[in-house]
Amino acid sequence: MIRTTATALAALVVATPALAEVNIYSQRQPELIAPITDAFTEATGIETNVVYLDSGLTERLQAEGDRSPADIIMTVDIARLSQTVEGGVTQPVESEVLKEHIPEAFRDPDNQWFGVTTRARIVYASKERVDPEEITTYEDLASDKWEGRICTRSGTHPYNLALLSAMIHHHGYDAAKQWASDLKDNLARKPQGNDRAQVRAIWAGECDISLGNTYYMGKMLEDEEQTQWAESVNVLFPEFEEGGTHMNVSGVAMTASAPHAEDARAFMEFLASPEAQQIYAEANYEYPVDSEIEASELVRSWGEFTPDDVNLMELADLRSDALQIMEEVNFDG
Repeated sequence: MIRTTATALAALVVATPALAEVNIYSQRQPELIAPITDAFTEATGIETNVVYLDSGLTERLQAEGDRSPADIIMTVDIARLSQTVEGGVTQPVESEVLKEHIPEAFRDPDNQWFGVTTRARIVYASKERVDPEEITTYEDLASDKWEGRICTRSGTHPYNLALLSAMIHHHGYDAAKQWASDLKDNLARKPQGNDRAQVRAIWAGECDISLGNTYYMGKMLEDEEQTQWAESVNVLFPEFEEGGTHMNVSGVAMTASAPHAEDARAFMEFLASPEAQQIYAEANYEYPVDSEIEASELVRSWGEFTPDDVNLMELADLRSDALQIMEEVNFDG
């Protein structure tokens, strides 16, 4: 089957009106998606308008209803994607291009959302104080050898809830609750900040290891101030004892009332194209969902790993249990 290229996409929209546009509600920071939206406009002539919403995306779309100007939702984490579907603010998109380039494991069974990148939730570990061989499993983070040595962001953040959901999947509710409680006991400080802040804490000597997403390493190396933080840690890929390394996804969906549905479909198909997947790989340090596109040289340098094969929709279904556990153990308290 012929792969969609930027040239082919441009040909599809030769007759596009001058005011063709796609309005995007994004829970991804604008600077993270700017390389993609810029490339799409250059390839197709379709303008993009991005509104950044850190939270409340589904609620805003529900309040706007049929009057919403939004065509596209871009978000991170399987739970957030599934919440938009459950909230009734998306519509199915039938596209052979999307099905060709995006594996079944990374798209909604009913075509309501499509993954565009993946990332691993890994361990950042001090080069000075931690032997890389010490960390092989997520379960081991509950060991008392790490007492007072772990930093992390809030336990109720979607990234950590997804990891805990995977723990529930592999070991059951009670064992996952015990793991979360033991992990809390091993914290060097109350959960705070984002993933980069944890690496800074390692660099400052406040803790020895932290949980974080892989792409933050690339972003820190881009920043003159943060480079020294990044260079103080190793990227380690723990696995579940009976699984692999925890993965999550960033994804896209078309809103239920998209006023520019055809342009929105073109944008979604562009995200799945080799051009966009390569941009994600090089600019955002994420793993392409298209297996034919290699991760960037820097990302590959962090090491190989075996992704956990749990179905992401199963993790979304376990999110409420994960949140309940975090509240029961008072993880952030």
